[in-house]
Amino acid sequence: MRKSTRRGRIPGASSSAPAAARGSDMTHAQTLLVLTLLLVLPGPAHLAHLAHDGRQQWPVPYRRFDRRPPADPYCEALYPFCPTGDRDGRIPDMRDSDVISVYRLQAPVWEFKYGDVMGKAHIMHDAVGFSSLESGANFTAEWYELFQLGNCTFPHVRPEVRAPSWCNQGAACFYQGIDDAHWAQNGTLEKIGELTGSQFNAAARWLQDDNATGIYYETWTVRSGRGPNATVWFESYDCSQFVHRTYRKLTELGSKLSSRSQTNYTKIYLYSGEPAYLGNDSAVFGQPALENVAADIREFYGAFRPHQSPAELAASLLRVYEKVVLEKSFYLYYNFEYWRLPMKPPYLHVSYEELPLP
Repeated sequence: MRKSTRRGRIPGASSSAPAAARGSDMTHAQTLLVLTLLLVLPGPAHLAHLAHDGRQQWPVPYRRFDRRPPADPYCEALYPFCPTGDRDGRIPDMRDSDVISVYRLQAPVWEFKYGDVMGKAHIMHDAVGFSSLESGANFTAEWYELFQLGNCTFPHVRPEVRAPSWCNQGAACFYQGIDDAHWAQNGTLEKIGELTGSQFNAAARWLQDDNATGIYYETWTVRSGRGPNATVWFESYDCSQFVHRTYRKLTELGSKLSSRSQTNYTKIYLYSGEPAYLGNDSAVFGQPALENVAADIREFYGAFRPHQSPAELAASLLRVYEKVVLEKSFYLYYNFEYWRLPMKPPYLHVSYEELPLP
C-alpha cells in the first residue's frame, strides 16, 4: 500500500494536433483568458540549425547545453522553486531487488490557489510519481519554470538594457512524497507500471543528465496549420514534454506502461507561415541595420509587461490583437534566438489532446 505524503504549495502549479488526436478544445473566451493570464502573471552568436544539405531543419531542434548556467540575478520567483527537493538534485539509490511503482500525475495549473478553475479549461500540469515496495517511500518528479510561466513566455523590457531580459529557465524537481489530495481531487493519480530498483537507478541518472542539458522552458508549439499534414516549426518544452520523455526512457529500460484512462495533455499552439530567422541578442540588438527590428521586438514584448492597471491591460490586449491578427506578426524566442512568425488563422489555439503511452 502506497503511503500518502502531504506537502504544501505545488511549485510547478504556480508560475504545460494531429488529426488523430482526441480531446476537447477551448472556446475563444477561454483562449482570451489564457492570453490575459499571461499578461498579468507577476515576475520580476548562434546560427539557426540547418540540415546537412544546408536547408533549414523543421522543427528547429531544441538546443542542449553542456551544463546549466546560474540564473540571472535579475530574475526573481514569486514562489520558490522546488522548496522540498534536494538542493543538489540528488536522487536516492534503490536496491536492485526493489519493485518501484510508476504513477501518472496530473492536476490543474494553480490548483493550490484556484482549485479546479483551470481544470475546467483543461489547462493542466503533469508529473511522474514513484513508490518503493521495500521501503514504502514515495517520490515525485516534475519539470517546471524557475520563475513562473509568465516570465518563461515573455521577457522583461527594461529601459536600461537594450535586449529584453528573459527569465526562462526550467528544471526538474525531485522530492520525497506524493500529495495524493492535490493530484487525485481535481486531476489524475494512476498507477501505470512498475520498475525494478536497478531500472529506477538508471532512470534517475538519465533524469539528472536531462535536467543538466535541457535548461529553458518553451510554452509554444508552432505549426503551419491544424491539419494532419501541417509542418511543425517549433516544439514546446514544458512539463508534459518532460513526462513524455520520462515515459519513453522508462520504456527503453524495460518497463511496460499502460493506463485505464485516456492520456490527454495541454498544448498551446501558434499558427504561422514559415518563420524568418532574425538572430541572437547581440545580432538583433547590436547591429544598427536591425535597429527597427529591435525596436519592434521591444514594443511587441512591452505589451506583455507585468503589473498593468486594468486600463493598461485593455490597451495592451488591443495592441497584441493589432500586431498578431491585423499585422499577422509574432516574435518568438527559441534557443536564445529571435524568429518572426508570419501569423495566420486561427493564430492561437489551446487544446487538451491525447498522446498515448509509449
